[in-house]
Amino acid sequence: MTLISSLPSAGRFAVTGTGHLPSAYAVTPLANASVAAAGLELAALIEALNLAPAAPEVTVDQRLASLWFNHSFRPSGWEMPSLWDPIAGNYEAADGWIRLHTNLPHHRDAALRALGCSGTREAVAEALRSWDAEALETAVVREGGAAAMMRSRADWLAHPQGKAVAGEPLIHWAAPRNITLRHRPEASVYRPLAGLKVLDLTRVLAGPIATRTLAGFGAEVLRIDPIGWDEPGTIPEISLGKRMACLNLKTPEGRTRFEALLAEADILVHGYRKDALENLGLGLTRRDRVAPNRIEVTLNAYGWTGPWTGRRGFDSLVQMSSGIAHAGMGWAGSDRPYPLPVQALDHATGYLLAAAALSALAAAARGEAAPHARLSLAHTAELLASRETTAQGPKITGPADADYTLLPEESGWGPGQRLQPPLRLEDTAMRWDLPASRCGTSEASWSS
Repeated sequence: MTLISSLPSAGRFAVTGTGHLPSAYAVTPLANASVAAAGLELAALIEALNLAPAAPEVTVDQRLASLWFNHSFRPSGWEMPSLWDPIAGNYEAADGWIRLHTNLPHHRDAALRALGCSGTREAVAEALRSWDAEALETAVVREGGAAAMMRSRADWLAHPQGKAVAGEPLIHWAAPRNITLRHRPEASVYRPLAGLKVLDLTRVLAGPIATRTLAGFGAEVLRIDPIGWDEPGTIPEISLGKRMACLNLKTPEGRTRFEALLAEADILVHGYRKDALENLGLGLTRRDRVAPNRIEVTLNAYGWTGPWTGRRGFDSLVQMSSGIAHAGMGWAGSDRPYPLPVQALDHATGYLLAAAALSALAAAARGEAAPHARLSLAHTAELLASRETTAQGPKITGPADADYTLLPEESGWGPGQRLQPPLRLEDTAMRWDLPASRCGTSEASWSS
């Protein structure tokens, strides 16, 4: 099988643009390579489907790739809501630093239960002073929340989970099987993913970036959220090109509808923990029975082996756990955790998820077995830590007017502008057929 297993080397794709995101780590080279990975796997699919006589050349705009690792959408005449809950963030414990992730209400409640205090930042900071960081991390996780103490790189590499992640591949390819791809007569070198149906069960932020990338080349992406779900600070970023629907998978009616959607899907992307879908009656055996010809890609925070495989996590927490925030503190001469300038673990993992899905599709198009793919933020952190900081040019501090497309985007919140796409394949332009829309604004059905 010829499947993606590593980041592409710089010589495999062309680079335009200049500048770099200032960091202790090679964030801009990671942006270039992960965006290029999706492009190269799409080029291989174009060739495998005989949409062009050869795989087209891939070009990444270095400045735009770096900017897309932050915010791609600029509102016109209105403001995006804050990404962060008021008590989310870094706190000084009795023996070090810890980060609480409380953007979701149930994670906020879990942190407050562990601390036994009221829900103000002042009360949380006061309660934290009497806790050891690792003890509180354990307590919050036990309550069903999400937290991470700051560890050094040496501490992480000596930790059982750090050791496990270091021994994992970038992409776990599992359960290869022969599948039959649906005929997509609308697919062309200009829109190679036209007619492809992608069922999206992901949340902030890597999974939605993967499906946004697929939508950019013509895929129909249907995202399914729980009833009433919202991510106010991120949905305008990641719902671009998608139809946004809601289902209650805990009800027989919701599961029946979901299975009908899954049966028609070409790709399933999800970020559920190992037992979550199983507990809903939608385990791997059932999914294989309902949709035997699907490609499936999934991700988690802390890796697929080791004691933390089921632990909740987010980019900012993995940066704390894996030593990135600690190394940044030294690099910046700061007295507190110093993260990456962008959520690079999420973004890079998102493009790699898209690359993995395309790689499996190309394998199936060549008549090879197509396995499932599993990735993690923690292994992307190891990938970043191993790269040299080679990007040259001026520091990229934010977008300029010229970085945006001229046509306005009428999002579900109001008008705005989207950054120009960071990726191109000769005749294949990256563009989105639908503007960003709010959760629950579409029916849970395929458009055709």
